[in-house]
Order: sequence, then C-alpha cells, then structure tokens
Amino acid sequence: MKKLLAASCCFLTAAWCWLFSATGFAAAPLTPSQLALYQGADREKILVEGAKREGQFTLYTSHTWFRTFVKEFEKKYPFVKANEWRNDSKTLIRKVLEEAKSGRVLVDVVESTADGMGLIKREGLFQEYYSPEARYYPSELKPKGKNGFFYLPNRETYSSLGFNTKLIPPANAPRSLKDLIDPRWKGKMAITGTSTGVRWIGNVLDVMGREFLEKLAEQDISVQNMAPAALINLIGSGEVPMSPTILDANVTMAKQKGAPVE
Repeated sequence: MKKLLAASCCFLTAAWCWLFSATGFAAAPLTPSQLALYQGADREKILVEGAKREGQFTLYTSHTWFRTFVKEFEKKYPFVKANEWRNDSKTLIRKVLEEAKSGRVLVDVVESTADGMGLIKREGLFQEYYSPEARYYPSELKPKGKNGFFYLPNRETYSSLGFNTKLIPPANAPRSLKDLIDPRWKGKMAITGTSTGVRWIGNVLDVMGREFLEKLAEQDISVQNMAPAALINLIGSGEVPMSPTILDANVTMAKQKGAPVE
C-alpha cells in the first residue's frame, strides 16, 4: 500500500513521490521512501522532472479556501494538475481510512486539521519525508520520524462568533464567552458537531471552568452535524441566529456572497 503525503508548504512532493526517478546518470533508481527523504543538491531538479512526467496528483483537503492555494500551486507549477476533493475533517479522515482498508488508495496528499492528521499518522499511513521548509517551524508542530517529518502545518484557523445581522444587530451581539449565558440567547445558538465544535467545548472548559460550561448547557444550544462552512449557510438564512463555532474565513466568504452575517 502506498504511503500518503501530508500537508506541507511544498505540494510538489505529491507529484514525484511514487516515481522511481533519479538524475540522468546510470545509477540505481531511488525507492519512494529514499526519494521522499532525498536532500542532495539536485533535489529540486529531480522533483520537478518527476512532476512533469507524473503530471497530476490527488489532494484531499478540509480547508475552506483550498482553491486559493491550489491555484497558486498550479500557477507556479503549470505542468502539474491538482485533482482536489474537499470535505469536513471527519468525513475526510473516514474516506482516507476506508481507502487504506480497501487497499485502493486514491489520495496522494492530505491537508486537514491537526487532530485529523494525528489520527492518520497513528494509523501509519503517512510517508516520512524531508522538506527544507521544516526549519521554519517549531519542533512541537512537526512530528518527526527517524529521518524526516510526517507532516508540517500550513495554516491557522480562528473560531469566532458568527451571527445573522438581520436577527441580531451587531451592536447587541455577544462580545465575550460570558455574554453567551445571557438569557436572551437561550435557544438561539448552535455549535458544529465536527472536531471544531469539540475543540471549542474543550477550550471553554479549560478557560471558563465546568460551572460555566454547565450554565452554557442550559442555553438549549443545538448541535448541527456539519462543518462550520455549512453552518454559516444556516446562519445566513436565519435558521440559526448565531454560532460561536464559526471560522472567520466562513464569515468572510459568506459576506462576499451577500449573506447578512458578521
């Protein structure tokens, strides 16, 4: 079974990983694992030539703005086509694990949340690799193997309150976690049932304590089994007045489409 490449700053790795390419000299071809960890001076040349022969790779991502970095990648490397599939992290992880179990892995590169990447790593599905970009990252953010790394971070996301401006005037919207337990918001909130919601609850518990969390539970908060990118649509339509588990990128994109959200 082939190993997957995790998100990094250089998606070019996907296009060459499974090639047994080397320089033009009559040398023994590199195995995929050797090529992934290769650090020679001709590293980039080998990768580019291999990528030109491969021509494409398949990316699974849970990033809302995935088309932005895919577009920039294809602009820099026009000879490589990115075949992308996006979904929330929970669905993405399930698809990767199901492919691995079936023995027919279609994905080359995985880009998702930190907890999702950790789960896939524990299943032993990531190819250990080298990237010169790794030196820019703190050690705790780059899980190490024997000779390289299993993945590197490529984004930060910020959870925030998203609300419908027709139902909640911006001047009246909650400004802090404490504001969420105001009786006026009872029955008017929803949280995502994905890992984003889980992390948010954990953060509230750490920051505010269990007593506050129990008071929050009395606010009749609904749990929507969807990603923040989908939940913002319910907020825009007014079906859900507000949610504290919306990502700032979700609000920005919804506003660009004319939704009454803030």
